Amino acid sequence: MITVLLVEDEQTLAQIIKDTLEGKEFGIHIAYDGEEGLRRFFELRPDVLVTDVMMPRMDGFEMVRRIREKDRQTPVLFLTARSAINDVVEGFELGANDYLKKPFGMQELAVRIKALIGRAAHYNDFVSPPAGVEQEKFEIGRYHFDAVAQHLIYNGEIQELSHRESEILKRLCANHTQVVSTQTILLELWGNDSFFNTRSLHVFITKLRHKLNNDERIRIVNVRGIGYKLIF
Repeated sequence: MITVLLVEDEQTLAQIIKDTLEGKEFGIHIAYDGEEGLRRFFELRPDVLVTDVMMPRMDGFEMVRRIREKDRQTPVLFLTARSAINDVVEGFELGANDYLKKPFGMQELAVRIKALIGRAAHYNDFVSPPAGVEQEKFEIGRYHFDAVAQHLIYNGEIQELSHRESEILKRLCANHTQVVSTQTILLELWGNDSFFNTRSLHVFITKLRHKLNNDERIRIVNVRGIGYKLIF
């Protein structure tokens, strides 16, 4: 049984999801706003969190931000009516694993949830981390990067990185001077290598380039059709 915490303020939709999926390999628990969702997440410790974005009292982005301060492993799927890439990128920055645009089919939601569970189990139990990924602190030119704290330090000044930025930069550092394939990054951090997610990754690379621009020796090179390489 897959335990799902569903945080959705549209009570009719929440009940339809529960009635449709309950008992079909899923145990659905409902919260109707972000504050209740945050409390129930740490009480329940679900296998998957499925949450709306726009909600009263606390929106989905803020709820997930607070969850990710203590839990970086539980898969998160956003349900959203928003289609702008910046909104989706914001969700991924906070540590989301997938998103589903409203309206959606119940079968697609079930498939997405199972896929998140399958990827998490596969990655945690069967995939050995790439060489060097276990290292958590790096020197990048005149920068110091702490992947655990998600800090990028230059001349004593700390820049806070998002979870997604930190995970991308860690992979580039661990494979310094080597090309890290776009597909590898997308499958490990986004769960699929769709065109939309590829665009999202490019946005994060642009942000990282900007945050590293105090040292002109540092470059994140786009190797067309293959991936990215960190040079310094």
